[in-house]
Amino acid sequence: MEFETLPDPIRRPAPPAGFDPAHAWRLGWLAAICLAAAAALFANSTGGWPVWAALGAGAVPALAALIFSRDDERTQSVLLVLWAVGGSIAAVLTGGVSGAMAAWCLAPVAAASTLDQPKRLAEGAALALIGGCVAALTQLSGLAPPAPTGPLAFVLGFLALVTTGLGLAAGLLIGRRRQGARDDRYASEIIGLESLLDGLPHLAIAIRGQGQVTAVRGAPPRGVTTVDLVNRGLTGAAAPGDRQRLTAAIAAAHREGVASLTFNPALGVERIVALDLVRIAPNQLVGVLRDVTVERNREAALDQARTDAEALAAGRARFLANMSHELRTPLNAIMGFSDIMRARMFGSLSERYAEYAELIHESGGHLLDLINDVLDMSKIEAERFELQRGVFDAREAVQAAMRLLRVQADGAGVQLRGVLPPGELEVDADRRALKQIVLNLVSNALKFTPRGGQVTVTAHGYDGVLEIIVADTGVGISPEDLERLGRPYEQAGGVEQRAKGTGLGLSLVRAFAKLHGGEMTIESRLGAGTSVSVRLPVLLAPLKSVTLETLTEPAPQAEAPVEGEPKPAPTALGDNVIAFAPR
Repeated sequence: MEFETLPDPIRRPAPPAGFDPAHAWRLGWLAAICLAAAAALFANSTGGWPVWAALGAGAVPALAALIFSRDDERTQSVLLVLWAVGGSIAAVLTGGVSGAMAAWCLAPVAAASTLDQPKRLAEGAALALIGGCVAALTQLSGLAPPAPTGPLAFVLGFLALVTTGLGLAAGLLIGRRRQGARDDRYASEIIGLESLLDGLPHLAIAIRGQGQVTAVRGAPPRGVTTVDLVNRGLTGAAAPGDRQRLTAAIAAAHREGVASLTFNPALGVERIVALDLVRIAPNQLVGVLRDVTVERNREAALDQARTDAEALAAGRARFLANMSHELRTPLNAIMGFSDIMRARMFGSLSERYAEYAELIHESGGHLLDLINDVLDMSKIEAERFELQRGVFDAREAVQAAMRLLRVQADGAGVQLRGVLPPGELEVDADRRALKQIVLNLVSNALKFTPRGGQVTVTAHGYDGVLEIIVADTGVGISPEDLERLGRPYEQAGGVEQRAKGTGLGLSLVRAFAKLHGGEMTIESRLGAGTSVSVRLPVLLAPLKSVTLETLTEPAPQAEAPVEGEPKPAPTALGDNVIAFAPR
């Protein structure tokens, strides 16, 4: 938006360019002194040295003001002192306060009035009073020279009066120019503010008392007219059902300083108008009226859309959670029949049929795992998953999960190794959830570890926390993928790895950890493997003989880890090591 400079309707005649009344007055002061000296010479009546000294004393401050015409306060103060000293000396040398040049005692006042700083007038008046007192005391003490007489006295008196009077006149002119410039600036600012208020997209109002509108500026909202506001008041512009609320809001603004509300206008009850009130003075308020119908309708539509989406998601989650039995029952039958065919329980099969039975059983198991993951995540999202807590040894769940994955590790050519403490890890947790955590983490590790690599599962307890660490020597995870992992249906790796799952493994691990009040952290680096740690505050009796501080034995020839690489799983003295080497 561009703004144009508004024309100023109050323009006073400006003085000629470069015209400075103060500078002209100082030049006139010197010219008058020169004319007085010439008149004294022409009259052949110099009056002696005091007259020439008085003229010289009056010329010095004028010359100094012309040479050092700066606006800094220190220079101006020094110049005012010079005017006071010069004027008082000239008055003393020409007869004192009753002499011909007594008017020059007011020289500092005249000089201060020509400065563009009104506060200098007080300083000039004080200096003039001091100079007059000095001239009076000198005259009373008889130290002043005799006053000049005759035509010379008239010339000097006329000089003093004219120069001082012209200085005061120049000061008045400068003050008038300054006041005129100030008035012009104020008028321009007022016009600019009025134009700004008139261009507001909302309506600004001034309110007195309990709703009397005294001024309006801007664009009124639909359903509100400025005529109604001025004639009927603020409450009269509202629909009958909202007038009591509006009166209460005005009273609250007078009492508390601010108030806000929305109401329906009398001329458009289908519209919604927002009013914000602020108290600026006793019994005086200002407010802004704006139409918020579109915003409220949009908010209502968004709220409805959000409610519908949440209801749809909750319905989907409930549907999947309720379909657990219907999906698992036929799948279990398929896997059971295929297992019977694989075992050739009812007779021999040809090699091709045996191969098909193996493929059916493998596909059914893979599909069952995917269905279980989807159902568990659906229950968690629907907040219908309940932990079946119990007290058990966590080592048993970890070992059971590792036994189930032994075949997968053998097929991948990866060594699966477990490091468990010799003593019990008694926990209060969900056995199935803990087993599922280990299954998902180890399954992911096997998926991304090349043949010949190693996956290590470590379980230990400390300070009431059970920590499970699954570390692998696989390909690692890029920083971009690391930020996404842990959210439902997010996967990392190449196409082959993505095709082996649904992206729910790590999200289920994180969800199970949160349900137990714990957390999951991932450390990885491309080409250096991955380490996933799950900490659960479920340990009932922390081990006294096996702790991180006392039992962790560093490898004697271990190299310093590279920064950013996953930490190797700690190995405790006396730990039970379970290793499944690839066949």
